[in-house]
Amino acid sequence: MTQVVEIKIPDIGDFKDVPVIEVLVSPGDKVEKETSLITLETEKASLEVPAPQAGMVQDIKVKVGDKVSEGTVILTLAVTEQPAAPVRPEAATGEREETPAAPVATTPAVSPQSTVPADMHADVVVLGAGPGGYTAAFRATDLGKKVILIERYPTLGGVCLNVGCIPSKALLHAAKVITDADEAASHGIVFGKAQIDIDKLRGWKESVIAKLTKGLKALAKQRKVEVVHGNGKFVTDHSIQVETAEGSKTISFEHCIIAAGSSVTRIPGFPYDDPRLIDSTGALALNDVPQRMLIIGGGIIGLEMATVYAALGSKISVVEWMDQLIPGADADLVKPLHRRIGKRYEAIYLKTKVTKIEAAEAGLTVTFEGDKAPQPQTYDRILLAVGRRPNGHAISAAEIGIQVNERGFIPVDQQMRTNLPHIFAIGDIAGEPMLAHKATYEGKLAAEVIAGHKVAFDARTIPSVAYTDPEIAWMGLTEKEAIKQGIDYEKAIFPWAASGRAISMAREEGLTQLLLDKTTRRILGAGMTGINAGELIAETVLALEMGADMQDLSLTIHPHPTLSETVLFAAEMAEGTITDLFPPKK
Repeated sequence: MTQVVEIKIPDIGDFKDVPVIEVLVSPGDKVEKETSLITLETEKASLEVPAPQAGMVQDIKVKVGDKVSEGTVILTLAVTEQPAAPVRPEAATGEREETPAAPVATTPAVSPQSTVPADMHADVVVLGAGPGGYTAAFRATDLGKKVILIERYPTLGGVCLNVGCIPSKALLHAAKVITDADEAASHGIVFGKAQIDIDKLRGWKESVIAKLTKGLKALAKQRKVEVVHGNGKFVTDHSIQVETAEGSKTISFEHCIIAAGSSVTRIPGFPYDDPRLIDSTGALALNDVPQRMLIIGGGIIGLEMATVYAALGSKISVVEWMDQLIPGADADLVKPLHRRIGKRYEAIYLKTKVTKIEAAEAGLTVTFEGDKAPQPQTYDRILLAVGRRPNGHAISAAEIGIQVNERGFIPVDQQMRTNLPHIFAIGDIAGEPMLAHKATYEGKLAAEVIAGHKVAFDARTIPSVAYTDPEIAWMGLTEKEAIKQGIDYEKAIFPWAASGRAISMAREEGLTQLLLDKTTRRILGAGMTGINAGELIAETVLALEMGADMQDLSLTIHPHPTLSETVLFAAEMAEGTITDLFPPKK
């Protein structure tokens, strides 16, 4: 019997009013379970919403550009049957399913303890050796556990160390040297035009990676952590099969920590077989410096790579579907960056999307769509930087009873436990934000829980940094979030144009912003834009964790002249005690 059902946006974490950037099906299409229906774009990643069951598309309720939230109806689906959902223990007690924040740990009705013969056994198996994974492995070993660490790359460190955070910062350092040398001309120091030896620059970047990966290898050896290189997937709830260069190995465990990370998001229909269309890994390979380059995605990853390639000599264009760059940050913080790069880049297209990429001998021709979309343009290289998606569906977790939500995240509780009490998940795969320092914190925590420590995740905030030029950093509550939540807050801003240190560095375009509770005067959030903002944000993170108020910050003596005292000055702006500017009226 055919039944028409409404398909709604599932739980997408804390995101609301997320724009639809692509509708992937049409009325009359037959879809299977897990077929992607639409694509959404948050500030961190593009998300595909899958069909919860098979059927035929009847009526599509959304279009490109619409903004949706959890529960929004996206289409109707004609199905021949409506299978009853299996009753899970948490559903019977009224707990919500598939929430990244806190699932109820339950004993599954599937996958009994492994009876599969194992080649190796450990107290703790860690799947993935990125910042969270190796931290978890090392901490578990220090606490007396026998640990096996599984890693798909030939070296430890995961995406972050090998093809992410570390190589990008090495290249950003090189970019800063070039930019600083160019700008020194304005105050009487003139250098010749930079001569770029691309092979030597690439070799230096690789040497940075090698130094750190060798250090991790040595630490693993010192701690007697056994490392197995290969792709791992669960075969039972107490064993993982790893495809190694020497063949398949089955590893059994008492506890497991999943640290399998995330993968680059792709937009369907683009010519990915063309080497001129690259992702962040390809950009960091630094094979050459293209004359004309398009960055698809105005988030952190895209803009960091734009910073590098612009300094090396590429003409950069950026296209972003949202109405501002780095959509997750407050507009006030992004404006100084936008003003600076707007003068340096060939073009910045906001509220614009790429609808087609055509490969030709002369280059990649791009068709745009949006309010101020340009005519088709041809580029020598295109970087696709629209975010990352968690690898929850890639490790056969659901097959052995681990709860994996539609987006690929594995929900965990405050002790990083999945719904299987002996299996934990950390890092990108455990939920937003997808940041290395979050993974490290969670990895150490999971290891300590396994060792019997009475600990839980209780961090009040996780800072974010865009290592652009200028840098942008923020933590705690953003102004956007405060407005959405109806919080009665106050904002204090100190412009770096009044900072002696910033002026002496010829970089006074920055600002420091504090958000505070109007009643208690306690800090709720902070953000800053400018040189070394990523280093400066840590003070405000500590302030939030300690429950500091504006008086605590304004009465703390900071060294002068420094950029760090802009936090002091912002607090004095809030208190009305500032002398370096005329105090605001209260």
